[in-house]
Amino acid sequence: MAEHQEPAPEPMTAAEAGAIRSLAAQLRVDSIRCSTQAGSGHPTSSLSAADLMAVLLGRHLRYDWDQPWLPTNDHLIFSKGHASPLLYSMYRAAGVVEEDELIKTYRQFGSRLQGHPTPVLPWVDVATGSLGQGLPDAVGVCLAGRYLDRLPYRTWVLCGDSELAEGSIWEALDKASYYKLGNLTAVVDVNRLGQDGPTELQWDMDRYARRVEAFGAHALVIDGHDLAAIDDALTRAQSSHDQPTVILAKTIKGKGVPEVEDKDGWHGKALPKDMAERAVAALGGPGSLRITTALPGPGTPAITPNPQAAVSLPRWEVGEKIATRAAFGAAVSALAARPEIVVLDGEVGNSTHAGEFKDAAPERYFEMFIAEQQLIASAVGLSVRGYVAFAASFAAFLISRPFDFIRMAGVSQASIRLVGTHAGVEIGQDGPSQMALEDIAAMRAVHTSTVLYPADAPSTAQLVQAMADTTGISYLRATRGAYPVIYGPDEKFPLGGCKVHHAGPDDDVALIGAGVTLHECLAAADELAKDGINARVIDLYSIKPIDADTLRRSCRATGGRIVVAEDHYPEGGIGSAVLEALAGTDTPELHCVLLAVKSLPASGKPQELLDAAGISARHITAAARSLLRA
Repeated sequence: MAEHQEPAPEPMTAAEAGAIRSLAAQLRVDSIRCSTQAGSGHPTSSLSAADLMAVLLGRHLRYDWDQPWLPTNDHLIFSKGHASPLLYSMYRAAGVVEEDELIKTYRQFGSRLQGHPTPVLPWVDVATGSLGQGLPDAVGVCLAGRYLDRLPYRTWVLCGDSELAEGSIWEALDKASYYKLGNLTAVVDVNRLGQDGPTELQWDMDRYARRVEAFGAHALVIDGHDLAAIDDALTRAQSSHDQPTVILAKTIKGKGVPEVEDKDGWHGKALPKDMAERAVAALGGPGSLRITTALPGPGTPAITPNPQAAVSLPRWEVGEKIATRAAFGAAVSALAARPEIVVLDGEVGNSTHAGEFKDAAPERYFEMFIAEQQLIASAVGLSVRGYVAFAASFAAFLISRPFDFIRMAGVSQASIRLVGTHAGVEIGQDGPSQMALEDIAAMRAVHTSTVLYPADAPSTAQLVQAMADTTGISYLRATRGAYPVIYGPDEKFPLGGCKVHHAGPDDDVALIGAGVTLHECLAAADELAKDGINARVIDLYSIKPIDADTLRRSCRATGGRIVVAEDHYPEGGIGSAVLEALAGTDTPELHCVLLAVKSLPASGKPQELLDAAGISARHITAAARSLLRA
């Protein structure tokens, strides 16, 4: 952690308290005005937290609004993203959003003031609105601050009490405590009411505190409408250097509008116009306060990115048997030459080979243990600070368990790199609970995603290096078993490309595979050649983006006869990607056979399972012959 700490503010004077009280009233008024004008939104959830955020904005947040990219700026994340009227009202008070934009464009088509915050606004780090994600993302930001940037900025997170029912909140507190993230402060707006009735613990502040402390964080219980108590808690949080702080603020939902205070049934509802007018008048009417936020001190991150650093990728001989997961470990370790590369593991680094990065750059390796939601969230948070984060685990768990975090990373337009190993029935004896058979479909559906599935070590290494400079969410699927090296060390693998083997002018059929099935397709092509059948083989290492032009050319060259083999369920996988690419009026007549895992697999040897699933070389050969007979 950086030794220099920004000094806490002096105790609040009576005059300052009066200004903060006026600011809180303005935040309430603006939250009501913009949501009533829009006819939708969450004003009551904003009203309960207005005092908390007024004190934070006026007294504790250090931020240069004209330079949101400044490395020493604090970070403010609304984990309860539905309180966007409050956040945007804060932006108006800071002078970066004008009154007309707030009142007239909130939630309107084309507006940057969307229903839940997104980074289309330069002051928003991550998209929120899927509850339980803002605090986990903040852990990644704080990891960067303490261990990489080594700067004294703080991350402040506004949480709702309803989202404390999400397990991801407790994963976040656990890892924040483990990594001694004293630069993290969560402010929980305990307003007792959720969307449909009371929350689980309502106002049982002692139980909340015991839970927080059980996960290793420092709990402060306060009256969330007492400005002096709020100020004291925020000050005390800044003196905790090795322990995250959770401020549990008892608040009243709808505070400031007696007609709706602590009343059920008002969540997510704008106040009717007449009620809004009465409330705004009672609160003193529209205001025009402008807050001058304290500026952060000077500072430079301890790590300077160097994308041009010399990287020497590992090399293998053609024919050598190497698992693509092992190639990933070797390649990402070579990328450690770039100081911005970070690797996160899900306690399986000895099997995914991600652990090899720890030997190369231990200070940039973070163990998230079996907490896949926090694994993804930490990668997202690190990306906020400009780090190139690779998160690795078994594909079945890396994609399925934290899928909503991956989806929201797409909404955030974050750039993270995911590597899932042990995919498909090819993993063998561990059985179906360990077999990722839905991951390609899931990742293809994510906004901004790139989906890669290399078949050998050199292609894996090249694609891992490419991922480091690919924006959006890139996913590389790796196999458990060792397979022969096919490509030479100087072969290139551009994203959106593919490799064509055995192509000729008289090809009868095209066999399409990726990863393990590419090897099965090559074996099938050799078997077909014994009977004089010419089969070209396409290594579809880039599933998204896909090389539609090569697929169309192969379709024309083979009379439309195509066999696709994939170690994945048929829905949404490689076959779907191929057929979507070929859809259109410029595709000739198509005769396609899709070989995929169509029943629940069991334990067995890899080759037994590939054969039982109907995706082995003999099934590919039979499918090609059936097309020719037809």
